[in-house]
Amino acid sequence: MSDVIFDAELDVRQLACPLPILRAKKSLSAMEAGQVLKIVATDKGSPRDFVDFCGKTGNELLSSTELGGEFIFLIRRR
Repeated sequence: MSDVIFDAELDVRQLACPLPILRAKKSLSAMEAGQVLKIVATDKGSPRDFVDFCGKTGNELLSSTELGGEFIFLIRRR
């Protein structure tokens, strides 16, 4: 993951639904179209939540990986 280019990073570890999604929505709204947000979360429901979020908002989920109990998402702003 270290070679992945992203424009902003959001740490939502230890936060439960819906806070990771709300924080991501706020961060993405401050970004320009095409920029990439990296999100690190620990909520076990977050993979499903971010798939749903991207499907509803039109943002692109570039990747979703789990590493040591943490979920790492890369989302490109629409």
